[in-house]
Amino acid sequence: MAGFRKPAARWMRLFAIGIIVGVIGGLSAAALHQLLEIGTEHVVGHFAKNLTGLDNFRFEWALLLLPTIGGLASGLITWRFVPTAREHGTNAVARSFHHRMGELPLKGPLVRAAAVVGVISCGGCCGPEGPIAGLGAAIGSSVGKFFKVSARERRIMLLAGCAAGIGAIFQCPLGGALFATSIIYSEEEFESGAMVPSFVASVIAYTTFKTVLGGLGSGGFLLSTNLAGGLTFSHPMELIPYAVLGPLCGIVAAFLGMMFINVEERLVPRLPIPGWLIPGIGGLATGALACMLPQVMDYRYEFIQNSMTGFKHHEGILNSGSWNLVYLFGAVALAKCVANVCTVGSGGAGGNFGPCVFIGGAVGAFLGALIEALYPGQIPENLRQSLIPVGIGGVVAAAMRTPVAAMVMVMEMTGSYGLIVPLMLVCMSAYVIGRKWGINTEQVPTSAQSPTHAGDAIIHLLENWHVEHIMERNWGDTVAPDATLKSMIQRVRPGTRPVFAVVSDARLVGIISLTDIRRIMEEPALADAVIASDMMTEKVSVLLADDDVYHALNEFRRGNHQVMPVVSHERILLGMLSRERIYDAIRESLAESQRLMFEEHDGLAAIQQEGQLQQLVMGVTPMKRDIIQRLLVPIDALGKSLRETDFRRRYGAQVIAIEDADGRVLCPPDLDNPLTSDQRLLAIVWNEPAMDSSPSNAGK
Repeated sequence: MAGFRKPAARWMRLFAIGIIVGVIGGLSAAALHQLLEIGTEHVVGHFAKNLTGLDNFRFEWALLLLPTIGGLASGLITWRFVPTAREHGTNAVARSFHHRMGELPLKGPLVRAAAVVGVISCGGCCGPEGPIAGLGAAIGSSVGKFFKVSARERRIMLLAGCAAGIGAIFQCPLGGALFATSIIYSEEEFESGAMVPSFVASVIAYTTFKTVLGGLGSGGFLLSTNLAGGLTFSHPMELIPYAVLGPLCGIVAAFLGMMFINVEERLVPRLPIPGWLIPGIGGLATGALACMLPQVMDYRYEFIQNSMTGFKHHEGILNSGSWNLVYLFGAVALAKCVANVCTVGSGGAGGNFGPCVFIGGAVGAFLGALIEALYPGQIPENLRQSLIPVGIGGVVAAAMRTPVAAMVMVMEMTGSYGLIVPLMLVCMSAYVIGRKWGINTEQVPTSAQSPTHAGDAIIHLLENWHVEHIMERNWGDTVAPDATLKSMIQRVRPGTRPVFAVVSDARLVGIISLTDIRRIMEEPALADAVIASDMMTEKVSVLLADDDVYHALNEFRRGNHQVMPVVSHERILLGMLSRERIYDAIRESLAESQRLMFEEHDGLAAIQQEGQLQQLVMGVTPMKRDIIQRLLVPIDALGKSLRETDFRRRYGAQVIAIEDADGRVLCPPDLDNPLTSDQRLLAIVWNEPAMDSSPSNAGK
């Protein structure tokens, strides 16, 4: 990559690292998928039958005990190996991005990924995306650390790894990238700097996943595209039920979020029992719910798929217009919310995305059954089926607070690309209603609230400047290799610490600092015979003219330089860049930005005036702020000048400036201009003036 200029070299490096992260992330997702396939087939698939039909209220020991065993195993594993890593995947990603410089050690996500296999295999109500998001992010962070990238680039790799895991396990490469770059914010915002590496990593991970699993890649944790692929939005009147579905999804997502936060952050920490036991109790609660509604243990979304076909292939089929279906879908949606909170909120390994998919589908099926029950035969079958994938998007958008990613992921997971219009309506309306109670508590509203972006304004400024724009081209302290020490000492100006550039035929051959000169001066006998080539440092760190200033600052920091030469690729000296010059350029640019800001936004004028007054006070006196007051003009001084009123003697205050009604500050004040009632006097007060006791003459 040495042949590429910045920033092309940086992007090439991020591309290459993103590919590595994608391959490892895809392999990890494939391994997790295979383990889940084997585990669910031999445990919950073997011991708990008929989880996807219309049955309810049946007691079986397997339904009660399997989630308990899975939760207990999860608690023992996580508390034994990673007792401090209790955050579920997406929360760990957000916290690492915002507060940990993009560092996420592999151990915690690896242990939780192993534990989630046990939880899901035993019928626990959770999804694989939390552990795979955390594991993928940890892979990205670790790969970035291996290649010694900067903290900023490590954060990018963290999100790229998350995108790789999600894009592979749910087979939605575009949605996975959008999900990873937006899951760290609660408002509709993306981490734009991480998008390109996230897209690359997600595509590579998806391809790796499909290549490794082959035919298995079309099954698992997504709805069958054969069921949803032919669904379309065909008539404007169909927007009416979708307009109801959006708020309904938002309300259900808010219910889920409020329960989750209350259990995870308030109830669980107060329980007087060992932490490893709590997930087992949560699993027991999930099992009790499964005895009433076995569908909450459905690990393949088959209940949702069957609801799209009307359960036509199941015995005991109910009429599609029966109120029993309304009650069933509504009860399953709420029970799944509670079961998810019991499983994951209690500390069990697992994610919330999968249950949100199930819940959203159940909400859509509930609304379709409700309309059919109220108005038999009035809802087309295509519309009833379409409500289910659109409902999935609505609940995911609100609960995860990722509306755009939810739309794309649902289309990729279900193949329902013809439902983009209702998905847009439902996802956005659900998000607006339910976003306050999102599940991911480590999200920050926008990049403005993230510590990661605290210095963005200056960093973007420095990255857009090239060194050649602000360097000093005519460097006064330039000497030839044969320049004598005496001649250089004569050029040293008092109070300065010069750096001499040694140039031969316009090429930089070395530099001489004041430290080098002092070292030679310790031997006076040699002083007259020493020339520049004898004392110069030949191995010099240099900057190129097309380097950005942000890169230059890093070079200053690494070498603890005060001044650095700027050269061409042929090492021709073009100028010198000092830290002081960078500081001056930043200060001038920020001052200009501040001026434009105040011009653009009139409402900020008061802040500008207050800032001017504060600077004035600091310049006039070092005394305490409480003796600097902004005073109204006394009634008996109106129409008179400061000189005429003898203000200092009469009122015990020294007026240092006059603020006009339009905010202009006159300093020093004009002693002969008449004072008016709309002016304010900025004064140093030595004692309590008589005018302060009058309401008409109060201070500001």
